[in-house]
Amino acid sequence: MALEPQTRALLDAMLAAGASLDFGQMPPQEARRRMEANPIARGTAEPIAKVEDRRIPGPAGELGVRIYTPEASAPRPAIVYFHGGGWVLGNLDGSDAQCRALANAARCVVVSVDYRLAPEAKFPAPVEDCYAATRWVAQNAPDLGCDPRRIAVAGTSAGANLAAVVPLMARDRGGIPQLAFQVLVYPITDGSMNTRSYRENGQGYFLTAASMAWFWKHYIHDDNDRFHPYAAPINAPDLRGLPPALVITAEYDPLRDEGEAYAERLRAAGVPVTCTRYDGTIHSFVSMPNLEVGKRAFNQIVAALKETLG
Repeated sequence: MALEPQTRALLDAMLAAGASLDFGQMPPQEARRRMEANPIARGTAEPIAKVEDRRIPGPAGELGVRIYTPEASAPRPAIVYFHGGGWVLGNLDGSDAQCRALANAARCVVVSVDYRLAPEAKFPAPVEDCYAATRWVAQNAPDLGCDPRRIAVAGTSAGANLAAVVPLMARDRGGIPQLAFQVLVYPITDGSMNTRSYRENGQGYFLTAASMAWFWKHYIHDDNDRFHPYAAPINAPDLRGLPPALVITAEYDPLRDEGEAYAERLRAAGVPVTCTRYDGTIHSFVSMPNLEVGKRAFNQIVAALKETLG
């Protein structure tokens, strides 16, 4: 189908305002300044019972997290959240509105992770940070008012890549921590960049093939990293024993096919999976303001979290 009308209007407005992800030869620092000056979508920051910024132990010094606690009886479920931005862009402020909304709607404590960014910290630094933060949440669940048996990981785009890899790492490292669910919203799972959706949607739909090449260039040391399972989880030889998953994709997104292929790999390995493609829309649609299709996807995410985590 064609782009649905709200997405078409928003895409046209963003492109007219210069809010695209085509960075050309732009240095990462300049791209960050550009995105912060022209954010994709901050949304309205909902009131929430408590927000706390903390520093926790990380693999290379202290690591920042922002903890969102809703009005709900303890012990609550917990969601460890990883922001998008191609491993190069993004921060806690950029995902603040989404995390507030998620915590309130799902009645979960949300711990948003300020992982190190590439190229200053290339693979595997960001995912090691995310794994360390997830372990910290599990180890400190009682102090956070959380149930350590009801911890999910979630993220969008590159954050969904990290949310897919953390359960792999946890399984491979003795099953610690135990995770109950993974929410992967238009995840990066394949470093080959050679799918039908890349060919169909590689330009003109906000996230482009050129921008993905830019992100991968800054994230990895060399092409060998591109196929490492902790960078591209579709290359993991065995996906058995991972937590149930919700995978969200968008019709007009270069990442569509690799997200759906990863869902099929999970399903074939015996992992319970729900995979939903939202037609007529583009990458980042869930966090774009005032899109009804994004609200439907957000409601699906919340319903899945409530059903799985209680």
